[in-house]
Amino acid sequence: MTTARMMPLAVGLFAIGVVALVAMFAVGSPGLPGWVFALGLLCSPAGLALGVITVIRDSRRPRARQG
Repeated sequence: MTTARMMPLAVGLFAIGVVALVAMFAVGSPGLPGWVFALGLLCSPAGLALGVITVIRDSRRPRARQG
């Protein structure tokens, strides 16, 4: 997968996880189903890790010579 496709996926995963975490704190524990907790605890770190891996992978890719 290219960087152009991986970075929006990483940002989307991270955003979904952050929204779930905010919902957990705003609504409270008893009012939410279990899948919201799973989204909050899995999507945020997964999106962050994918974003970091994408940036590192893109920075190590050899650039085409110009000239």
